[in-house]
Amino acid sequence: MKKRSLVVLLFVLLCNAAALWAQPEAVETKTNADKFQDYFYEALKQKGIENYDKAIVSLQQCLKLEPQNAVLYFELGKNYLAQKDYRNAFTSFQKASEIDPTNKWFWIGMYDVNYATKDYQGAIKTIDKLITFDPKFKEDLTSLYMNTGQFDAALDLINELNETVGKSDRRESYKLQILSQGKYQNAEIANLLQQISKFPQEESNYISLIYYYSKNDAIDKVLETAQKLEKAIPTSVWAQVSLFKFYLDKNDGAKAVTAMNTVLASPKIDNKIKHRILNEFLIYAYANQQYMPDVEKAVRYFDSDPNVNVAKEIGKYHQNKKNYKEAIRFYDLANEKSKTVDIETNLLLLQAHTELGQFDAVVKKSNELLELFPAQPQFYFYAGLGFNQLKQFKKGKDVLEMGMDYVVEDIPLEANFYIQLGEAYNGLGDVKKKEFYFGKANQLLKQKN
Repeated sequence: MKKRSLVVLLFVLLCNAAALWAQPEAVETKTNADKFQDYFYEALKQKGIENYDKAIVSLQQCLKLEPQNAVLYFELGKNYLAQKDYRNAFTSFQKASEIDPTNKWFWIGMYDVNYATKDYQGAIKTIDKLITFDPKFKEDLTSLYMNTGQFDAALDLINELNETVGKSDRRESYKLQILSQGKYQNAEIANLLQQISKFPQEESNYISLIYYYSKNDAIDKVLETAQKLEKAIPTSVWAQVSLFKFYLDKNDGAKAVTAMNTVLASPKIDNKIKHRILNEFLIYAYANQQYMPDVEKAVRYFDSDPNVNVAKEIGKYHQNKKNYKEAIRFYDLANEKSKTVDIETNLLLLQAHTELGQFDAVVKKSNELLELFPAQPQFYFYAGLGFNQLKQFKKGKDVLEMGMDYVVEDIPLEANFYIQLGEAYNGLGDVKKKEFYFGKANQLLKQKN
């Protein structure tokens, strides 16, 4: 009986011992899981209140328990990045991507560090990987190419994106920066020609091509492109450039006027093209005088042009043709348009009045101008000339003598002053002074020759 009891006791002890031996392993496994969970949630809590150092310590404790957990390295990277510890941030994101290269957020973390440190070359490598997850990252790649001066690659990518996803303001701004460098414009012209071939109904490509041709003063190419546009999109304003030329060639002045006015009124069309069209119409109107009033109306479209006084240029055209009456009309228009008094325009105007023998107008205009420009010798000359022709010789003499004081190193003008002074004294009956001034004029003219 005792022996049996001893056996039972031994069995119980053995069972208890086995239980004791098994128990530590179960407790240890549970404890590690609990510790990991505690450390991880503590890390999230500390990061939430911006205690990044404490969050990093907790995450490092997690890594001791799970050293191949990519999420832990990702969280570490975020905390280091928040501290601007870029080296450790990048290393952490990189380690996460090595463990799990299929998670794009790990690569985005690396990209954030690249961008924060202005490591644009490194960012390009990272973006190349991100593009495999989402092609939208090509937008970022255009900026990186711009930042690294890789303009050829940027231009190619911009053109690709414009074709596949449509244009954007940022990309168009980049493109303008690139194309401001002349060496890239030929590449862009080639690209636009290709785009027009592929998408003939896309008006913006024609307009851009016209812009670059215009910028290079390739006006014939401008007209050729406008012709193509007119065939593809007859309603386009730019098509009117081509139609205007067509109507002139067909001697259809009325339709040419309509096309011209459409072009001149459009803010889309460069002023160089508008000037060319108006010049061509002026030549046509000169041969077909019934359209000359349309020229005058067309000039009004250029009132806000700060670079060229179109009315003045048309006045010069008429003056070269000895059509002084029309020249005067356009010089008057030029004066109306100009915010300041232009000396050249008014000298041309005075000469045109002189050619027509309108000496009252010469005297009146030159005296008005002398009030504004009392040191301008040409205006004294025209005033003296006008008075002489009106036989007001005393006034002519007085104004010419005043004006002589302002003649400096201008032999032709000085000679003309002496001639008019000789005329004035001749009219006053002073033969001696007449001969004196005519003699001085002859000396100067011989000196000039």
